[in-house]
Amino acid sequence: MIKIAVDFDGTIVEHRYPAIGEPKLFAFETLKEFQKRGFVIILWTFRVGKELDEAVEYCRKNGIEFYAVNKSYPEEVMDGTTSRKIDANIFIDDRNLGGFPGWSEVWQLMFPESKLIALEKKAVKSLRKPNLLSRFFGKRG
Repeated sequence: MIKIAVDFDGTIVEHRYPAIGEPKLFAFETLKEFQKRGFVIILWTFRVGKELDEAVEYCRKNGIEFYAVNKSYPEEVMDGTTSRKIDANIFIDDRNLGGFPGWSEVWQLMFPESKLIALEKKAVKSLRKPNLLSRFFGKRG
């Protein structure tokens, strides 16, 4: 099971804290694909209280349900005996060294095969011979 901890402000949405910014390009599409492929997504954010509830609800309305929020698993109790560091395999955050590369780059890093599939389809299409109707009307089919 791959666990991905993802930040909210500056990563899922444009940074407008305490308000909620516009969604980053391809953020929700990529997060939905993570979930579709069985990855566990944890919201890992500075937000607490009302602002945190608003962020979670915003993501819910955009089709993302988090496995856990600011903890490693839903039942974890933050009582001073557990580390505040989230147990995740991958961290996606705008505060990474080098900054946030954008969701299209995240997609390409996580799903390199999708790039190959698109290239293969394009190559196969270009190799297809035109069908009979296309020959008469000049369109490739």
